[in-house]
Amino acid sequence: MQIRLNLATKALQTHRRFLVGAGLLTFVGGILFLSLGWHVYSVRKVDSEFRAETEVVRQELIASQKERDDLERFFTQPENARLHDRAAFLNSIGDAASFNWTLMFMDLERVLPGGVRVISIEPVQLKGRILLKIKVGASSEDAKLQFIHALEQSMEFSSLELVSEHQAPAGDQTDKETMDLNVVYSRS
Repeated sequence: MQIRLNLATKALQTHRRFLVGAGLLTFVGGILFLSLGWHVYSVRKVDSEFRAETEVVRQELIASQKERDDLERFFTQPENARLHDRAAFLNSIGDAASFNWTLMFMDLERVLPGGVRVISIEPVQLKGRILLKIKVGASSEDAKLQFIHALEQSMEFSSLELVSEHQAPAGDQTDKETMDLNVVYSRS
């Protein structure tokens, strides 16, 4: 018969709780390390794809800039510049000829109140729009204000600018005041 005898001065202590805790902590740390490693890998992969796309866009931008510079060089050559000036001149003649005076007068008549008369109109082609320089005479302050308000509310007339305002000469019986206006006319 054998008897187990512990002759140690201190009893045997088991470190099972510590080893289980350390093993569990190592396992969780390993999982965390792997997940962070995977995250860093995917971020670097996306970043490299982004850098590749950025490089492609940069190359396209450089090519477009080079093409633009070539076109600007082409159009600034003397023979092409003359052709451009001639085309602009012909376009301005076509735009001036296509100005519909009848329609403009119908729109102006619609906003013109009683007591206001048009003295002169001068259309000026301005960047694809028609700028009208209008000189009007008003029989009263009220009629003048009604006309300005009607122009401001109109859909066809915009960018109203009062250039000058004068008292009519003493011999003029119909108009007490005259105004010079600039207004943009656009028929949509």
